[in-house]
Amino acid sequence: MARGRASGPASGPAKGELLGPEQRRDWLRLIRTENVGPRTFRALINQFGGAGAALEALPSLARRGGRLMPPHTPTLAEVDAELEAHARMGARLVALGERDYPPALAALDDAPPLISVRGGAEVLRRPMVGIVGARNASAAGRTFAARLARDLAAGGWVVVSGLARGIDAAAHEASLDGGTVGVFAGGLAKPYPPENLGLMEKVAATGALVSEMPIGWEPRARDFPRRNRLVSGMSLGVVVVEAAERSGSLITARLAAEQGREVFAVPGSPLDPRAGGTNRLLKRGATLVTEAADVIEVLTPIAGRRDDPVVEAEAPFVPAGPVTPGDDARARVISLLGPVPTPIDDLVRLSGCTVAEVQIVLLELELAGRLERPGTGRVALK
Repeated sequence: MARGRASGPASGPAKGELLGPEQRRDWLRLIRTENVGPRTFRALINQFGGAGAALEALPSLARRGGRLMPPHTPTLAEVDAELEAHARMGARLVALGERDYPPALAALDDAPPLISVRGGAEVLRRPMVGIVGARNASAAGRTFAARLARDLAAGGWVVVSGLARGIDAAAHEASLDGGTVGVFAGGLAKPYPPENLGLMEKVAATGALVSEMPIGWEPRARDFPRRNRLVSGMSLGVVVVEAAERSGSLITARLAAEQGREVFAVPGSPLDPRAGGTNRLLKRGATLVTEAADVIEVLTPIAGRRDDPVVEAEAPFVPAGPVTPGDDARARVISLLGPVPTPIDDLVRLSGCTVAEVQIVLLELELAGRLERPGTGRVALK
């Protein structure tokens, strides 16, 4: 695949940025490529040393993985149109490792390489607390979420949530003066739900709106857990105010625990089904919250230990150099795979291949649409 070049004069990164204009376009093309997610993006950069070289390698990788046609990659015109759409709405793309990328999110192994940001960058560099809960929240739940958010904001914390009805909206509204961050399930040009458009404009004016999806992406049901992963990933801890037993807020709590974040829950009446999930979280060890001080006491020492990322002149990945496994090595790795998630370390040990060889085979299968990554360090055939 031939790489396109910008028509204008080349220039380096702006102050506080990691990528120059051409690198940013390459990163955007690569992360928008079919079957390329954050972990695959990182693996490709590690193997090929840059997004441009990875883009050139995609067709042969997918072909060796068993796909006849290469995965769809956006054209230069398409990525330029997305960049122009960001500029028209006063938004921008922030790359992993850049000064304005949320520090807690950057620490995740599946951190998005690029996030769309509309609003001020200052709030993204401050310590955040997630507040989530039921869309059909009770009056008491909304009142408590607002009080909690207001007190946390007064204490210097940024409240992050998913802009949904109920608890999310109450938390955002109450923390506007201190700066709040709203995370979209779709693209920034496709806000949801529509009744919160006014609130979203307020958030953009005093805080920030964030998405990892293409700017015109219409949100689907399966995109909301991805959004939840960003809410918890940007936060040092997540507070669940109200959540039924099968609530999506419990997904956020689970993701927070998997990401090493603190999980907090507000107790509720056993007679209210909207408290079933939060009460269960408490039984399983979540920190009980009745006031903002409960959250601040736990998270302040964690915030004090946080190291902000340093912006480097080059991409924040160390290339291992391209590797082409032989047919025998490829067959050994594939024979060990199946529908049951398998640790990558086991594939290396049992196949007798090098880590680089195994990673390339997995990339080939993933780009061919034959592999999924259900969890950190585990893979399975589709």
